[in-house]
Amino acid sequence: MKVINLGQTNSIINPIVREIRDQDIQQDSFRFRHNLERLGELFAYEISKTMEYHPVHVSTSLGNLDVAELKQQPVLATILRAGLPLYQGMLHLFDKANNAFISAYRSYQKNGEFDIQVEYVSSPPLSGRCFIIADPMLATGASMALTCRELFHSHGEPDSIHLVCVIASTEGIEYLKKKMPGKNITLWTAAIDEDLTAKAYIVPGLGDAGDLAYGPKEDVQNDQAY
Repeated sequence: MKVINLGQTNSIINPIVREIRDQDIQQDSFRFRHNLERLGELFAYEISKTMEYHPVHVSTSLGNLDVAELKQQPVLATILRAGLPLYQGMLHLFDKANNAFISAYRSYQKNGEFDIQVEYVSSPPLSGRCFIIADPMLATGASMALTCRELFHSHGEPDSIHLVCVIASTEGIEYLKKKMPGKNITLWTAAIDEDLTAKAYIVPGLGDAGDLAYGPKEDVQNDQAY
């Protein structure tokens, strides 16, 4: 698995990441969602550089020319609910893409450990496709690995796989390298943080992306980190 940290290079990505981390700016959920969408657009642009193109003939009012266009549209996916703004930003650029949606959450046990539960999957066929999945936080890496396993088992193996997260933990990256070692897999992130809390939240991270984007949820039985 290849890891690309766009935050290592000075660009407009870094001040956007600063804003989504800032606990004062986070109080504005519209701004938080909008910043995630902006990052989704930037990730999509960078990923588009790695894809295959072919010439398409165009006639203008003054002449003719060939323009490079995607050979095949990607499949965009997201893990509900936190991934929706990041996914929407990518969809702004890949506006002809097919789409997949997954519901997954952490089911905590009394000892504090948790399992990842996948409850809903909707996806087109993935065999031979370029697959791009968005989830803003990569903490342990378990949700991403399990989601991809479920999708590929039931809908086919993509030719290329792009995992997109805004902030990743070192532990999560190492976990994915073990669970998803394929050469056709690229992890895209804008920041890598070293630590996790006892409940597997990234430190310094930014908190619960789903709550910040859409408001707090009522946890009845499980801490559902969508």
